[in-house]
Formats: sequence, C-alpha cells, structure tokens
Amino acid sequence: MTTTTSLASPNGLTSPFPARPPAAAYDDLLARVLPQAREQQAWNPSDGPLPSLFVSHGAPFTLDDPQWLSDLFDWAQSMPKPRAIVVISAHWEHAPAAISAAAADTPLYYDFSGFHPRYKTLPYTTPNATDLARRLTGLLGPTPVHEFTDRGLDHGAFIPLMAMYPAADIPVVQLSMPSSETSALLELGMRLRPLRDEGILVLGSGFMTHSFAVFRRPELAAHTAAFDEWAVDALSRGDADALADYRTKAPSAAIAHPTADHFVPLLLTVGAADDPASAVSAIDRMVMGNSTRSVQLT
Repeated sequence: MTTTTSLASPNGLTSPFPARPPAAAYDDLLARVLPQAREQQAWNPSDGPLPSLFVSHGAPFTLDDPQWLSDLFDWAQSMPKPRAIVVISAHWEHAPAAISAAAADTPLYYDFSGFHPRYKTLPYTTPNATDLARRLTGLLGPTPVHEFTDRGLDHGAFIPLMAMYPAADIPVVQLSMPSSETSALLELGMRLRPLRDEGILVLGSGFMTHSFAVFRRPELAAHTAAFDEWAVDALSRGDADALADYRTKAPSAAIAHPTADHFVPLLLTVGAADDPASAVSAIDRMVMGNSTRSVQLT
C-alpha cells in the first residue's frame, strides 16, 4: 500500500507573509548562514545520543517566513551536526516500511501544486546515503525494506531541512510511515532509537495542528490552540498513551486534525526518545491559525 498526500494551495489562499518574490526569505537565509552551516561542529560519541525531533514543516510558504526559517536554523545549530538524518514525513505512507532513494543527486519529489513555479526549482541535493539505507534495512529486518530508487525527499522532508541544514551536506533517507496508526509509529520510533547513539538524527515531520478550516474561519483558532495546549501537557507528562489516543482524549481533535497524517509523526519522535517526558518546545508560534510547535526529546 502506498499513500502519497499531495499539497495544494487551499482554496487559492495566498501567502500570509509580506509580498516579496517567492522564497526570497530563503534566499536571504542562504546568503546569511551558509558559511556557519558548513562549519557546524560535527557529532562525536562524546556528545552522547542526539535528540529525536518533531518538526511542524509547513507548506512552501515556510520559505517566505524569515522568522520560521531562522528558528529552524537556530534550532539545528543548537545541536551537534548529525552524521546522517532519517526523516518520516506526513506525506508518505507505505506498508511495509520503505525508504527513499539513497543515491546522491536523486531529484526531490515536489508533491504540491497551486503554488508559484519557483518553489519547484529550488534544489536540496544531499550526499550519497547508501550506508544509512543499509543501516536502516538491517535495523528494520527481517521484513525486506524496499528502496524507491526514483523517489526523492518530499516536501515534508526537504522544506524543514532546507532551513535547518541549508548546506545540504548531510546524508538523508526518508522512511515511509507503515501506517497512520499511532501504535505503529510508536513501535517504529522505538526500533529507530539506537540510531541516536550513532549520531543519526531521527526526525518526525508533520504539523502540531493541521486545519484548513481555520484558514477560512479564523474563529476556529481557539480550537487549534486548545489542541496545542493539550498536546504540550501530554508531552510534559510523557503520556504516550494519551497522545496515541488523541482522537478521544484531545479537545477539538476533529478540527485540529481532520486526518491523522500530520499528527502521527509525533508518535515516532516520542517512541525514539529515551525519556518521553523530556519534550522541549524549540518553536512555538501560531501561523494562519495553526500551531507550528516543534519539539525535541532526549
């Protein structure tokens, strides 16, 4: 089974950010931080395990938001530079678990429409990730792990990484969600936990709230805010059971997450953590009525 979620600009909505050429804020970020990104201190074993991360990745509009881009970059700079990155995105469900192409120069998968054409010309060319793909295949066995040799990173993977690691000098493999069931993502996170001891970053990419309805009806923002507050409390208690049962436990879940895809990558992040109650919010903003909260756990 393969499910790929395409992203369209909902109902022709325009960017909420100041009118500038598309991705101009990203151009500014590159001009400002590329030397720093290239010189970031690399992880070594004395640093201990890397955290597991959940990032609210946003649409291509993220590349128009100077604050969002800076927050993502500064967050990445607060940690040692990973040896490699495994990312699971809201936009790829495939059972059994599969991986994206590991070869260098694999084209990105621009899984969106309705936006300015420039967003589909922006590259993010990462190094060969064959060693990481081999490590993942061994870790997820004995079930064979299929590599989609013609599928590059989708926007749930490359949009946040373009800001976090703009030098594009870290091997990256995208891992599919084998299911949108929270229990399956928790278990998958647990299986990936050893990677953190090896300097490999485990990153779940979704959105803390993902409601198109709030774009059209701003008064619904009270509902997304209530869901966000509930999630923060559950994370602070390390209550993986509540997070897994968010449909019945969380207020306004049907409004904040009409579909599961953008919330359940959080369960991967929780599963990959040693301490489920260690969550720290690296980003905490509301954009277009939705929470961009992004967290790290140890």
